[in-house]
Amino acid sequence: MSFLKKLVGDTVLYGLSSIVGRLLNWLLFIVHTRVFEQPRLLSDNAQLYTYVIALNVIYTFGMETAFFRYASKKENQSEYFNIILTFIILLGGTLSTLFILGATPLIDAIGYPGKERLIIWLSVILVVDAISAIAFVKLRAQNKVKRFVSIRLINIFINIGLNVFYLMFCNYILQDLFLPDLKPFAAYFYNPDIGPDYIIWANYVASVVTLLLLWKEFVGFKFTWDWAKLKTVLNYAYPLLIMGMAGAINLTADRLMFRGLLPDGFYPGFNTEDAFSIYANVYKFSIFMTLVVQAYRYAADPFFFSKMGEKNSPNMIALSTKWFTIACIFIWIAVSINLDWIGLLIGSTYRSGLIVVPILLFANLMIGVYGNVSIWYKLTDKTFYGTWITIAGMALTVILNIILIPKYGYLGCAITFAISSLLMVAACYYYGQKHFPVPYSLVKVLIYIVLAAAIIIIDSQIQYPGLQYSVPVHLVLCGAFLTVVYFMERKTFSELKTT
Repeated sequence: MSFLKKLVGDTVLYGLSSIVGRLLNWLLFIVHTRVFEQPRLLSDNAQLYTYVIALNVIYTFGMETAFFRYASKKENQSEYFNIILTFIILLGGTLSTLFILGATPLIDAIGYPGKERLIIWLSVILVVDAISAIAFVKLRAQNKVKRFVSIRLINIFINIGLNVFYLMFCNYILQDLFLPDLKPFAAYFYNPDIGPDYIIWANYVASVVTLLLLWKEFVGFKFTWDWAKLKTVLNYAYPLLIMGMAGAINLTADRLMFRGLLPDGFYPGFNTEDAFSIYANVYKFSIFMTLVVQAYRYAADPFFFSKMGEKNSPNMIALSTKWFTIACIFIWIAVSINLDWIGLLIGSTYRSGLIVVPILLFANLMIGVYGNVSIWYKLTDKTFYGTWITIAGMALTVILNIILIPKYGYLGCAITFAISSLLMVAACYYYGQKHFPVPYSLVKVLIYIVLAAAIIIIDSQIQYPGLQYSVPVHLVLCGAFLTVVYFMERKTFSELKTT
């Protein structure tokens, strides 16, 4: 059980940058929905960042996982770092140059003419973040967790600080809310006519500073074009790229298709841009799930690759997957049943979309489980299985969105995401047990999921007179779930105490 303690410890450390940082960034989402009360004002940001999710996959080209695969041994790290980073710089530089040159037709095609600057800023962010990602992978491979965490946190604090400076300090001064004598100062830095654009500008500055802070990781780097070795890496990585692209489309298809599929007047009082912005912003409540998934992945990937080939590896994967899933199920319950007060944090015009949050949380839970179950094809170099599973999930997502969005609006988006994610997990589990059997605690996990779903559904049917009644009940329900887990897993707790 000592491996589980180490994995939990690493996850907690990585979580400082992922969980704490993303929670702080999540507070920005609250600021954004209150500063820009008309949802349509945030529509262009939401749409562009949706494209960025897919483009990030292309820019990194599956090289983060490939680095762990081919540079897991210390003596190989420098060589493969040079080869992989050279490829990423050439790829990212070429793509960003093309995007910048074509900024006008691109922004016109998306539907936000006159905002070329957003395309230019995001093009720089994409290439800079891709280069930084390889440096961060190197830190993870070398187990330099503290340096990894500190730089990640600096990135987050810069982003938050600039958002607060522009959108609250300068903006509120210009609105005569305080410090009227500083109006000339605020006007120099902030133009209210392009207010939402400062969200992307803050991201731009934070990304560039982060790359500069990683300078130590690039000491000794030299451009290296070793086609024989790069070809081997690409053969491993390109299925991950295809899988990542399909996965990104699976994650973002709802927001990419929503504006084109939603009938006019579907939501009384809101046009299509408003409805899209409402859904895109309440979607951010799924951060409570995704931040745990990401923190775990940061720790799990290098750990399981380092244990590749060990006899006890399947048992370690099974045990860690079970506890990861339990943690995510608890988050699903805790957030879903407490939306009555959590939802008050965002602007009132966005709250009509909160109905989809429990479904989105479940879908992201399944994405997290898929990330665990999918470790088998990464360890066995059968990444093409992941590619086909993800492509099938993407196709299903597209088809269901076409069917459900016109009928159910953003509720159809959430249902589609949940169905697709669940079926991907089932397919990955089925093929994984054939090629790399892992003794997962399937029955127990299913019991926990059904129990959680029952708690959420039953609680949603209860009308509480006020928060003074609902909050204590919700605490009891969360405690009841943890009690069930404790009794069902008491053997594991006993073993942990003795190790």
